[in-house]
Amino acid sequence: MDTLLTAQKEGRAPWDDIEIDTREYTVFRDKYPVTSGHLLVVPKENNLASVLKCFQFAMATGEANVVSVNTNITGFNVGINMGESAGQTCMYPHVHLIFRRDKDMENPTGGVRNVIPEKGNYKSNDIDWDNLAVKSAG
Repeated sequence: MDTLLTAQKEGRAPWDDIEIDTREYTVFRDKYPVTSGHLLVVPKENNLASVLKCFQFAMATGEANVVSVNTNITGFNVGINMGESAGQTCMYPHVHLIFRRDKDMENPTGGVRNVIPEKGNYKSNDIDWDNLAVKSAG
């Protein structure tokens, strides 16, 4: 069975800035944060049940911070990159919790769709959704 400990020993899980450590997952501060407070929730065992617990933690933590009067957090993104084609660079599953704040980017329309920037704004008339291509500007 693939585990976080094995992945760390093999260099696939390079995280070391621990925020929270539990029996089932470890929460690390992202080394290259997208926004302030960007966290990685990493299962101790690489299996679906453990990854789902990471998602549950990320959702609960995001929701708790959005409703808190003690933060300026107004939203959050939760996501996972699986495979090199999806942008995964650390080859052990980890769930990103990215806290969002009003005006942290010019146009947040599309949210996670922006992993492919030209497809993020689904309201744009420049996207041919039937052929999944961006029309040329010329």
